[in-house]
Amino acid sequence: MSLIKSISGIRGTIGGNPGEALTPVDIVKFVSAYCVRLKNLYPGRKCRVVVGRDARLSGEMVEELVCGTLVACGTDVIKAGLASTPTTEMAVILEKAEGGIIITASHNPRQWNALKLLNEKGEFLDAREGAELLDCAEKGEFSFEGVDSLGKVVTKDFADKHVDAVVSCPYVDVEAIRKAHFKVALDAVNSVGGIIMPMLFERLGVECVKINCEPTGNFAHNPEPLPTNLTELSEITASSGADFGVSVDPDVDRIALMCEDGSPFGEEYTLVAVSDYVLASLERIRPSHPIGNRRATVSNLSSSRALKDVTEARGGTYTASAVGEVNVTAEMRRTGAVIGGEGNGGVIFPEVHYGRDALVGAALFLSYLARYKEIYKDVPAECMNPKGIVKVSAVRDRLPRYFIEKHRIELNDPAKVDAVLAAIKKRYSDKRITDIDGVKIDFDTEKKWVHLRKSNTEPIIRVYAEAPTSSEADAIADEIVMLADSILG
Repeated sequence: MSLIKSISGIRGTIGGNPGEALTPVDIVKFVSAYCVRLKNLYPGRKCRVVVGRDARLSGEMVEELVCGTLVACGTDVIKAGLASTPTTEMAVILEKAEGGIIITASHNPRQWNALKLLNEKGEFLDAREGAELLDCAEKGEFSFEGVDSLGKVVTKDFADKHVDAVVSCPYVDVEAIRKAHFKVALDAVNSVGGIIMPMLFERLGVECVKINCEPTGNFAHNPEPLPTNLTELSEITASSGADFGVSVDPDVDRIALMCEDGSPFGEEYTLVAVSDYVLASLERIRPSHPIGNRRATVSNLSSSRALKDVTEARGGTYTASAVGEVNVTAEMRRTGAVIGGEGNGGVIFPEVHYGRDALVGAALFLSYLARYKEIYKDVPAECMNPKGIVKVSAVRDRLPRYFIEKHRIELNDPAKVDAVLAAIKKRYSDKRITDIDGVKIDFDTEKKWVHLRKSNTEPIIRVYAEAPTSSEADAIADEIVMLADSILG
């Protein structure tokens, strides 16, 4: 059994002993601490919290515990029911609520569940807020209200409003998408994506071939949207004549794409492709961008440099943040970025909201395909399908191509992490070093990088390396691992 407490929430396997797994005791304790935070921020106010969940088997049980604890602490509950993570985030904004709790373990297997905590902006708590909440939960510094001060529960469905917000975004070219008569294959891994993604496609006039769309919580395969887990989607995309395939994780904040021939588009390249579309469309759609630096983009340190390449090719400026959605959004706000996200298929588009959103990613990608011939006027005939739409495989081939290799360094003594990172930083001092989150070494002239960071959940150092070829990425990752092993003895 496992229980992981972090600044972003609490995550664990269902069943077991308190403090060792995600048990009712741990859920009540953590939600109670969250209510203390609300009372400190809004003294004397009757706070409201939106609660949404994915479809995993333990979801309803955890939802009842969360809502009951909120009520016991005197907090009103807006129960969103089966709702994606971005839907719940938007609900906080729409309702002007003081916070939100998302019940989802994201891409973790079915035995896991988690609580993700939101602020009044529908965004995740920052490091300071998370640390204070953890401390409060451990100390048990909370109390419950008497019968006259209990909270109340109302139930609302926000899926339509979420879809409305995406479809009404000026960058989503509804008319062009409808004229293209797209056909997509969708794998929603038996969770809430099977509810809301078909709603989006219907609104856009897109034919949808549904795979694993019944929200039973019995995931048909490992729910992380990686190519090895998406063989069924690959086969059906190719055999059904779909223009491309779409996979979302159980809480619908990540999106991975399949090309028309069933080959992976590349999870890293979802953000790269839609960013290229947004940057290419700025003058047409937003001559005066309302957010800030119209051509700035952001991703985290472990994401592909392909985003940097397409941003600079469009005359923009790219910056990298520490790993984690809250860090990406903070950097996006600092730079006024028009778009950002993470290389795991998480697209953050402030025109809709500051949160990873698979609906936004899908709608922008459809718009990109529909307008591709206008953006790139030199598309060869062999890159087009019989409907006159560019093949997704051709889009992939036109983007900057890099390969990422992922390694790990086992730690018998986690106390040696800092020594390893310091030694590697010194060894490569002649290169461009970034140390806001572990150590990242950029070999700029060779267009490759390697990033080392300590895992928050395992006694390991994660090593990510990227280069123009797989062998180059593997070689630099191996070099780093060997050097770390020598330091560790």
